[in-house]
Amino acid sequence: MDFVSVRIITGDVARLVTFYERATGVSAHWATEDFAELRTSSATLAIGSTRTVPLFAPGSARPADNHSVILEFLVDDVDGVYENLNGFVEDFVNEPTTMPWGNRALLFRDPDGNLVNFFTPVTQSAVEKFSR
Repeated sequence: MDFVSVRIITGDVARLVTFYERATGVSAHWATEDFAELRTSSATLAIGSTRTVPLFAPGSARPADNHSVILEFLVDDVDGVYENLNGFVEDFVNEPTTMPWGNRALLFRDPDGNLVNFFTPVTQSAVEKFSR
């Protein structure tokens, strides 16, 4: 089994896709006006409209209502990314901070309030963990 994607349900697909394209530097692949994907070498961030929810099960997902999941992106230089996003991201939860487990992390919220973590491994053990 492979974990391949995370899907965010939103009331404004274009707004969220534009945000993630700018934040990550990854261009979206649009399937329809209600669904787009930002594909990286290891996983995909899918963004779907509230109009897609009834296709699965009516009421099974609600936009802008995440209080438990953090989307995480491995980046080469989290401090440089922070400088690049400063003035674009409206809600930084923290500036780059070195965590006890060896990652330097930047936590912020996307326009729907979802938590996003950009991180760079900085200790030898963290670097080794992500060098595979």
